[in-house]
Amino acid sequence: MSQRTLYPPIAPYDSGMLDVGGGDSVYWELCGNPDGKPAVFLHGGPGGGCAPDHRRLFDPERYNILLFDQRNCGRSTPHASGMDVDLKANTTWSLVADIERLREMVGAEQWLVFGGSWGSALALAYAEEHPERVSGLVVRGIFTLRDDELQWFYQSGASHIFPDVWDGYLAPIPEEERGDLIAAYARRLNHPDRDVRVEAARAWSVWEGSTVTLLPNEAVRAQHAEEDYALAFARIENHYFSNKGFFTPGQLIERAGRLRGIPGVIVQGRYDVCTPARTAFDLHKAWPEADFHIVDDAGHAFSEPGILHRLIEATDRFAAS
Repeated sequence: MSQRTLYPPIAPYDSGMLDVGGGDSVYWELCGNPDGKPAVFLHGGPGGGCAPDHRRLFDPERYNILLFDQRNCGRSTPHASGMDVDLKANTTWSLVADIERLREMVGAEQWLVFGGSWGSALALAYAEEHPERVSGLVVRGIFTLRDDELQWFYQSGASHIFPDVWDGYLAPIPEEERGDLIAAYARRLNHPDRDVRVEAARAWSVWEGSTVTLLPNEAVRAQHAEEDYALAFARIENHYFSNKGFFTPGQLIERAGRLRGIPGVIVQGRYDVCTPARTAFDLHKAWPEADFHIVDDAGHAFSEPGILHRLIEATDRFAAS
């Protein structure tokens, strides 16, 4: 069978801003067939925002696809690049509530939930909180924000595979503060001097942009280096990781029994350095009813051919159910 690829480009048929309280508004868009099967796409980061290619993971003839930029990133306001933007109202559980507001807005009783990387954590949190609202669950590049997952990528682990790139990540942090890099970055990403913030944000963001694909991708690195993108991305990620994702230890895997009854697909790149395959395998063991695919020639990004093939297979399958 031929390798599946993205559906052709599409534009939204509707879009807007949803007031979620406290001065925050979330950008949303609807694409595809207004009478199609409802689906929601949850982007990564946290703080990454949606991109046009995310619309193309679903058959536009069969799906009514809702995409949104999570709080304080992308086209949502206020944007976390602003010096006066406080992130304390931006939590996993406020995002879960936002997803419910959006579901009610579109009038869907249930919808397919699709999330990758951080989006997989948010998808699992939402599905475990509201299983009755989920017709199917597709997750990719599994990330649950357990301590060892965070330590692997931001303290020691991935650094052994990318030592040259790691030097750039370490650069803004003095030797004496490197025992807890997430905390050291938190001080700089919230510093009153914008130049200090920008230096830290670029180093944090480019580290991820340099490791997210199996092979180097300069376009991804360039996006992660862009000033406002890097500021929002790094500040929101660091805020979530400093707070352990607002989860109790191991919460998403421990509560996976709540997913039993939900048709699911788990897709994981074998050589994913950002979110190594062990977490996906732990989820597979806790939720054995879901189809589990390890892609042997892929890293983390959804655009890697083998991962993309499995994701399109999954959305096509659920469109027919």
